[in-house]
Amino acid sequence: MAIFQSRRGSVVVPDQSVTQLLFEGLAGRGGAIAIVDGPSGRMVTAEDLMARIKAVAGGLTARGVLPGGTIAILAPNIPEYPVVFHGVAWGGGTVTTINPTYTAPEIRHQLEDAGAVMLVTISMFEESAREAMVGTACQELVVLDGGGGDGALDMNDILGEELPEQAPGDWAEDVVVLPYSSGTTGKPKGVMLTHRNLVANVTQGAAASEITPDDKAIAFLPFFHIYGMTVLMNLFLNQSATIITMPRFDLELYLRLIQEHQATRLYIVPPVALALAKHPLVEDYDVSSVTQIVSGAAPLGAEIEAAVGARFGAVSVQAYGMTELSPISHLTGVDEIRHGSSGQAVPSTECRIVDPETLEDLPAGMEGELWIRGPQVMKGYLNNPDATAETMAEGGWLRTGDLAEIDEDGFMFIRDRLKELIKYKGFQVAPAEVEAALCACDGVTDAAVIGRNDAEAGELPIAFVVTAGSIDEATLRSHCEGCLASYKRPVEYRFVDNVPKSASGKILRRELRDAL
Repeated sequence: MAIFQSRRGSVVVPDQSVTQLLFEGLAGRGGAIAIVDGPSGRMVTAEDLMARIKAVAGGLTARGVLPGGTIAILAPNIPEYPVVFHGVAWGGGTVTTINPTYTAPEIRHQLEDAGAVMLVTISMFEESAREAMVGTACQELVVLDGGGGDGALDMNDILGEELPEQAPGDWAEDVVVLPYSSGTTGKPKGVMLTHRNLVANVTQGAAASEITPDDKAIAFLPFFHIYGMTVLMNLFLNQSATIITMPRFDLELYLRLIQEHQATRLYIVPPVALALAKHPLVEDYDVSSVTQIVSGAAPLGAEIEAAVGARFGAVSVQAYGMTELSPISHLTGVDEIRHGSSGQAVPSTECRIVDPETLEDLPAGMEGELWIRGPQVMKGYLNNPDATAETMAEGGWLRTGDLAEIDEDGFMFIRDRLKELIKYKGFQVAPAEVEAALCACDGVTDAAVIGRNDAEAGELPIAFVVTAGSIDEATLRSHCEGCLASYKRPVEYRFVDNVPKSASGKILRRELRDAL
């Protein structure tokens, strides 16, 4: 077995909860600013953040939701997000984070699968939240910004007497968060991440990234997504740094916040990298405070990676991870940059490059499927032992589904994907889920969805549809708007006589790609 060991050595993973780890970066900071709400300028100090987290834990414990309950969060990036997230964790519960752009049926699936008993949202998403809760075990709704009717609670209702100590738990086994990751065979799956998983990844990230208390970052990467959750909401605050939250990405606001707060580190995704490298609006703002730019969630071309760094006069690098890895496995350091690479493995992380056909290990410089082992690897998929078995190989190895190459110096380069997932602006789109939605439309007899390369989005979903009658594109678009989040909806529909398939019934996506 050929194992690529981390060139960064190993780390000791503390035996504690993720909130205890967070508090280590907040304790002693007193009135120092930990979080700023970007649009309003509202500030939250380190001591107030700790107090409110403990108050949420106390309030939910008094209501009987904690310990042991699963609470869903359906909200954008606002200062209250980490308060609720860590309040649940401090009180001994589990959080399931939901994409706010989900439709009611998508929200309902996650509520039911995760076993959520409470849904926390804001007024903007209250209507979808209420619709999704119907018929589920999730009976309590919290609208953080108030104004909720028909028995909804608000933020003050879930605040109680501060819970002084972390609720006891088995940190290696207790699932603290259930983000949902798309797969190639159907609806999103709940990824079981334990306290130890998150504590390990924050510790690994801290050792590899060298974040300091003087650092500031604009947090537009969604906290419901593992990238924003671990890197910004947890790692940055653990390192006593400051985050400025943005509910959604807007280039002009992002640049203004960089200038206003003198942001030092930018954590972005490829479409944003492209905008920062080429958009003329960048010239209107002072971005000289930026020292490092890190792109993740999807591969970024070496030319754009270098271009954005040159424009900002900053170090520009890439990282690699996935939800099942909490998410970080690879990160590029500032001392040795290789544009186009996702960097070297973080501490305590082992890698293999495996031939997908023979399952034989391959040496440096050869392309194969990337397998990863380390303390950040998920516990498994919730309620889905078959999917867990397919993803986890013997010995604790996670099969990433990505084709990669590792060079002689340990730098990893993503080459392609074994999985059929479409990556749209960093979000994963499962073709099977979109195909199922299309086939549910009256008049559609078959459908196939593939990704088409796009310079801005990474990939765009393209649908090939077989119909049994007079059905037009407008009908399909209207149908998808009612059951799929915006980023999952096909941008183009092609009407075909049949979908090419193998003898076993598997869609021959390569033939469809050739048709593009």
